[in-house]
Amino acid sequence: MQDYQNLPIDIQTSKLLDWLVDRRHCNLKWQSHVLTIREKINAAIQDMPESEEIKQLLSGSYIHYFHCLRIVDILKGTEASTKNIFGRYSSQRMKDWQEILSLYEKENTYLVELASLLVRNVSYEIPSLKKQISKCQQLQQEYSRREEECQLAAAEMRERFYSSCKQYGITGDNVRRELLALVKDLPALLTEIGAGARVLSEAIDLYQACVQFVCESATERVVPMLRHVQERGNTTVYEWRRGVEPTMVERPRAEELPEQQDEEAIDWGDLGVESAPTPVGADYSISGEDGAQAKEVDWGISLEPDPQGASSDGIDWGDGSGGDPVQITVLEAGIQVPDGVARGPDALTLLESLETRSQFIDELMELETFLFQRIVEMSEEADVVSVSQFQLAPPILQGQTTQKVGAMVSAVRELIGRLTNLRMQHLFLILASPRYVDRVSELLRQKLKQAELLVLKKELTAQKRQEALEEQGALEPKLDLLVQKTKELQKLIEADISKRYSGRPVNLMGTSL
Repeated sequence: MQDYQNLPIDIQTSKLLDWLVDRRHCNLKWQSHVLTIREKINAAIQDMPESEEIKQLLSGSYIHYFHCLRIVDILKGTEASTKNIFGRYSSQRMKDWQEILSLYEKENTYLVELASLLVRNVSYEIPSLKKQISKCQQLQQEYSRREEECQLAAAEMRERFYSSCKQYGITGDNVRRELLALVKDLPALLTEIGAGARVLSEAIDLYQACVQFVCESATERVVPMLRHVQERGNTTVYEWRRGVEPTMVERPRAEELPEQQDEEAIDWGDLGVESAPTPVGADYSISGEDGAQAKEVDWGISLEPDPQGASSDGIDWGDGSGGDPVQITVLEAGIQVPDGVARGPDALTLLESLETRSQFIDELMELETFLFQRIVEMSEEADVVSVSQFQLAPPILQGQTTQKVGAMVSAVRELIGRLTNLRMQHLFLILASPRYVDRVSELLRQKLKQAELLVLKKELTAQKRQEALEEQGALEPKLDLLVQKTKELQKLIEADISKRYSGRPVNLMGTSL
């Protein structure tokens, strides 16, 4: 018998309500009883004495049977003056709460209500709060990841912006102004490149000698433009085509791009608020039969026949009846350009003009290809045929070594690189179309704008992360309080059931709080 008393009663929390109903501790229709009790509690709490403990019991918590017991104990002190000789209280407050207790104790309604509250907290309320807190934590992690991505992407866009500016050779403070300033320095850069062609004289002579030696009948001079720039520098197209230096250079006027102006600065002119004054001597009136003046245009054409046969104000069509016929002389269009004046495309330098610059680059590549092929030939093992063939070659061909020709190739490639690098390509595009500056400026501005948008997105994400953190901070105290009250409910239910079974220990399983 003693062992039976120590045998615990294990009850699954999710089955607690069914267990109480099956063992006839509670009525199956307990919910309707609880609704009646809740209505009486709501009415009773409207008239309560001033007590700090009662305020704490009534604030922010579900009032159950044990709360009502404590309220009655407090009322026994505050309502002691209303107690009669029979031990009964005449206070309506005490009567209301005593009635509530009696309704709770009828058919153990309080026990099933506590069990229902425990099951709801364990199965729904606590998991829901934990899920919300877990979601807040996940959102914080996600927002932190997005913040880092936005920061890295913004830094990358700024790096791409400054890298592009570096390719253009500008700082990026004012892209449009700096690009236009670069174009102004372009003639000086082209002059330096033209002067750099002077070091190619030996390479050009080697190429010319080789062509004349291999093709004995060839009399044409190789790379003529490259030879011209090597001798005279970056001259005008006029001097290249005519062989003489112009006496005057009239460069084509570059297209000037206006700065962006505000809409308020646009002069829309007078939209006709006041009519223009009538010119002196203009007659816009015609007399009617009634003598009234009507404003009309006097075209000077009379509908009445001229008694003289001809009107002095009439139109002379030149039909020979009144004088000599009209002679129309057609002038030749165009203006003859005087000799010695470089005008239009001829006023550009060889490296400024697209056509001549392309020819110059082609000749450089042609010279590079020859020198590279010559290095390959000189590196191969000499056979009897080649040795005998070059015995009659000019000294300039026989005295070359792979090192010297390699130095020539390096010089040619360095000149090609200076003329065809990315910065020069952009400058030539700007020179050909000044509106290209606006396109480049807009592209670079878009990169900075994207970086700014990413920074704003990072700030917005940080704000959302902070909101998720604050929400988590608000939910955690609620969860702690709910867990604490649920544990109290568990102990109360276990103790109450234990009394009904002669003090046997009762364990509510599956709470895992």
